[in-house]
Amino acid sequence: MPEVSVPAGRVHYEEFGDGPPVVLLHGLLMDHTVWDAVLPLLPEGHRYLLPDLPLGAHPIPLNTDADLSNEGIAHLIADFLEALDLRGVTLVHSDWGGGLLLTALDRDERIGRLVILPSTTFDNFPPGLPGKAATVAARLPGLTLGLRAMRIGAVRRLPILFGRMAHDIPDATMRAWTRPAIEDPLIRRDLLKHARAPFDRAVLTRQTEALHGFTGDALVLWIADGIVMPREHGRRLADLLPRGRLVELPDSYVLAMMDRPDAVAAELAVFLGAPTTSPQA
Repeated sequence: MPEVSVPAGRVHYEEFGDGPPVVLLHGLLMDHTVWDAVLPLLPEGHRYLLPDLPLGAHPIPLNTDADLSNEGIAHLIADFLEALDLRGVTLVHSDWGGGLLLTALDRDERIGRLVILPSTTFDNFPPGLPGKAATVAARLPGLTLGLRAMRIGAVRRLPILFGRMAHDIPDATMRAWTRPAIEDPLIRRDLLKHARAPFDRAVLTRQTEALHGFTGDALVLWIADGIVMPREHGRRLADLLPRGRLVELPDSYVLAMMDRPDAVAAELAVFLGAPTTSPQA
């Protein structure tokens, strides 16, 4: 697995294909594998890069002094694009919305287009019951015990955890996502640093609204289920972006790439300007 050095530390990533760059992001307590079901369905002719963000499932801890607030990780994304000299990037967001702050931070010069799946936007931070539960858990002892409990399907499927994030997250996937923070105290340090970072909803709202200055094409690929990510935020984002377009996916929770990989891949393929390929055997 390749890695690249940025001011905050080392970032691991996966890479597939050649062509214009498409960078796919993930959310809290996840890694690049959240896109596994979609990748085989995406069109050829693009370079797909999937960084493991320092959100608790990353394989190598960041520097001790790394800023892991939403803004800090947004800068890390911009530094990642710069370190690999990526230009005209299609940046694909999901769940964690800190990457949407890049326009407000004046760090979006390498981004040509945006795709926004259900993500934390405006004042919806921490998002819904899962986000609030994570924020509370980060301030209590016993984080490792809580991570181990999420490996139990009945616990994981509770609405305050992953029950409204995806219809089903396999046991093996959750074991892999929780392993780094369970086994490495420095990964737990990074996770807690992010979860405990101060935030101001009014500031986050203003930073999201700065997207009205993003002039590239944008696809808002939202869902009708508004339990964790409000349904109206999809329309609000599409209206805010000068060249935004809204598509709603039925029968999906937040992690649409896991619940509806076929539909997500089809919409991404149209947006990228090519039809989907046949699934790999």
